[in-house]
Amino acid sequence: MEAIRIGVIGGSGLYHMEGLEVQEERRLTTPFGDPSDDLVIGDLEGAAVAFLARHGRGHRILPHELNFRANIHAFKQLGVEWIVSVSAVGSMKEEYQPTDILVPDQFVDRTRHRPDTFFGNGLVAHVSFADPVCSMLQPMFVDAAGKAGARVHDGGTYLCMEGPQFSTRAESQIYRSWGVDVIGMTNLQEAKLAREAEICYATLAMVTDYDCWHDEEADVSGHAVMEVIQQNAATAQDVVRRIIRQLPIERQCECATALQTALITEPARVPPETRKNLALLVDKYLETPTQD
Repeated sequence: MEAIRIGVIGGSGLYHMEGLEVQEERRLTTPFGDPSDDLVIGDLEGAAVAFLARHGRGHRILPHELNFRANIHAFKQLGVEWIVSVSAVGSMKEEYQPTDILVPDQFVDRTRHRPDTFFGNGLVAHVSFADPVCSMLQPMFVDAAGKAGARVHDGGTYLCMEGPQFSTRAESQIYRSWGVDVIGMTNLQEAKLAREAEICYATLAMVTDYDCWHDEEADVSGHAVMEVIQQNAATAQDVVRRIIRQLPIERQCECATALQTALITEPARVPPETRKNLALLVDKYLETPTQD
């Protein structure tokens, strides 16, 4: 089977892709369990694409319930090298208005209960994550959003909170004092795991609200978020299609070789079960064990 090099993760309100000529829906399993939903595979803008609804079709899965490892591993099984993520975020600054798009280049982690690495169980790896967004995808996203007519912001810090509740007013003000730009509940774990899987990752952060810090705006609610997302759905899909037209390309970024200098454990000491579960990620870097 030909590798599918482009993956799309649809967030709140983006449960399918207009224009995707569906060829099949594939149910995959991974050493880490099942992904959020079947992956929808087809042709979009002349490219083979795999689409995954992050929260499952019908929005059934809370942010902290997401099996991030299974989602990213499933893309890796298909041969995906590029992940285009779309997500809803709250604005932490006056200048980022609802319906704007921000393409973050940094993250701050405020989650508590989520597995966010493939490693452990006898195999240690420490990937570089100073620049957590792919340097090739970032400008591509900004360019595509601008051409789609969106008000787009190049770079910024995405604070990933635990949820599922929205922030308290005190938390919101503290986060603002840190200088973060937007707040969301999902993207950091995806970015970390994509880097470990040597997949390029970037996200379109669709601004839906002002969290609860803004004195002149209504406090964020689930219904209000979904209303803005539905207004923005056509723009989001337009941006994604424009990005797909430019992919795939030859990768010349650190994402493609992130594990090359990250694996610490002596190969002979890696437990066989761990080696088996992580074979898709690490076999090209670990020496083949000596057969008795």
